[in-house]
Amino acid sequence: MSRTLVLVRHGQSEWNLKNLFTGWRDPDLTELGVEEARAAGRRLKDAGLRFDVAFTSVLSRAQRTLALIEGELGQGPIETHRDQALNERDYGDLSGLNKDDARAKWGEDQVHVWRRSYDVPPPGGESLKDTGARVWPYYIHRIQPKVLSGGTVIVAAHGNSLRALIMALDGLTGEEIVAQELATGVPIVYRLNADSSVASKDVLAG
Repeated sequence: MSRTLVLVRHGQSEWNLKNLFTGWRDPDLTELGVEEARAAGRRLKDAGLRFDVAFTSVLSRAQRTLALIEGELGQGPIETHRDQALNERDYGDLSGLNKDDARAKWGEDQVHVWRRSYDVPPPGGESLKDTGARVWPYYIHRIQPKVLSGGTVIVAAHGNSLRALIMALDGLTGEEIVAQELATGVPIVYRLNADSSVASKDVLAG
């Protein structure tokens, strides 16, 4: 009974590099992002992990990260489910803006609140709490049953959709989770108990 859940944030995207709010926009990975994804696959292979099923968002940077990981694992195609429930937080009117330009327009304090508060959304967008409201039901109904049945499951997604999952798994408050940074392309390996609680957590950093 493996009951293993691996979370991976996509590799660096072109808009990460340009310091832009990305949200549901769909830029590709940079060369560094491609290498980060491949390195994640190598670390997972070195850890002896083989996956029964994969979940990802409908955004190409997460899907390509998963495909690159698959290529490094060498186990053949993994059954994959794609759903917008796992998409990045929607930044609304901030999407596509340089973060410095957004600070100039709305003020540093306001942009900081939108980026780092738990339940205050930017104009036209989602807060982290809103993001969790779509991520958590999808996890409970689609992902968690695969893990608890003894499977080894990988989720390739985004900084904030994964923060929402980590908040639930680790039992963190909203204030605690928004303070956590999530590195691109670094797998987090959870092993769950039969009651869905966390037995262990390992970060496979380089």
